[in-house]
Amino acid sequence: MPKLNKVHKGEENWSPASWKTKLAAQQPQYSDRKRLTRTVEKLANLPPLVTSWEIESLKTQLAEAAQGKQFLLQGGDCSESFEDCKSPIIAIKLKILLQMSLVLIHGAQKQVIRMGRFAGQFAKPRSKDHETRNDVSLPSYRGDLINSLPFTEEDREPNPELLLRGYEKAALTLNFVRSLSDGGFADLHHPEYWELGFVKEFPKAAQYQERVRTLSESLSFFETLAGKVVGKIRRMDFYTSHEGLHLQYEQAQTRFIERVGKWFNLTTHFPWIGNRTRQIDGAHVEYFRGLSNPIGIKIGSSLEPDELVALLEALNPQNEPGRITLIHRFGDTEIEKYLPSLIRSVQQAGQIVLWACDPMHGNTELAASGYKTRNFKRILSEVDQSFDIHEGLGSRLGGLHVELTGENVTECVGGARGLTEDDLGIDYRTQVDPRLNYEQALEIALLVAGRLEKSRG
Repeated sequence: MPKLNKVHKGEENWSPASWKTKLAAQQPQYSDRKRLTRTVEKLANLPPLVTSWEIESLKTQLAEAAQGKQFLLQGGDCSESFEDCKSPIIAIKLKILLQMSLVLIHGAQKQVIRMGRFAGQFAKPRSKDHETRNDVSLPSYRGDLINSLPFTEEDREPNPELLLRGYEKAALTLNFVRSLSDGGFADLHHPEYWELGFVKEFPKAAQYQERVRTLSESLSFFETLAGKVVGKIRRMDFYTSHEGLHLQYEQAQTRFIERVGKWFNLTTHFPWIGNRTRQIDGAHVEYFRGLSNPIGIKIGSSLEPDELVALLEALNPQNEPGRITLIHRFGDTEIEKYLPSLIRSVQQAGQIVLWACDPMHGNTELAASGYKTRNFKRILSEVDQSFDIHEGLGSRLGGLHVELTGENVTECVGGARGLTEDDLGIDYRTQVDPRLNYEQALEIALLVAGRLEKSRG
């Protein structure tokens, strides 16, 4: 057994299982605990999904983003589905992230960190433990890592074997992503390789194409002057992220790396703590505080400034650059009220963090038709206000966190095509929360690029 590293000066040593001494929120209730134990033991003996050096590289880049030298783009599904572990679906997610990043690079004139909400985003927190239909009450659907969507007793029963299936789907996804990246899929010399055919119909296609053309011409000009091809441009790094919600799953793949003498969660490069599980005395904070991964913390209107400072002190006592990304999610009508005091508290505490905006979760609403949706106008408004608030307080917005798909879905109203509530039923696919479609994702990238362009001008 490796020597445990002390992460809190003057406090007890941490271990990957020390979270079990705390109250763990949002955990499924398994009826067969012995079966769960056997499954977790199998998972713990499987190879890691990512490496410690990839994680350390990401942390270095996030530290640069906090200084304004890079920008974080984090996007993907609200909740991944096992069924969607297919090459065309994975490729189309990469394509939209690549397109968005290209727009941001052009606007910001800086590198963009590409991070997907994929290869592990299989578990979701829920506001209620049970769902009731026609007087029948069953456990809520908590993502494919835990149970299944159909409203039957068998499907909704938490199943430990799904943890192994989640690991397998994550491994398959990550393997394909790496193969595409290493194989030239992301080559900036050929952005047409990852062009989505339907982008040509996008009302703002000309604006997007102009940015791509300018970037390609700049790359050609530089290579002409240098007299050689910039080889590094032929591939791009993609990092994975997911909410570290299911603590048994996360613990099973937590390893001590002798080379650096630290513990890493090797299911993902970047795990985050959700808005529902960031209790300072809770199990998730206890687990996360011992990891060497860079981590995200989702923060909203229920978080007091002194609570935020306490969280930062618990999770990053050494104030290590790149360690903490604060992902704020308020809603366009609440952000002006709550965000400024949180920024000031972090500034006064002298904490080094990367600020990112999640404009999705605070803007969720229920349409008259019963569909859960988000208004694109409100999403853009929250992003715009985020830039204004940070700039006004001498802070910096260094990242964007969005739920999106590269497909032509109709889940969020508004955007360049003016989708309405009546259009939601045309192609509504999400199992949990509504996502931006390809046009809306590109449109938000164009807005952010414009703001980044303005800030450097």
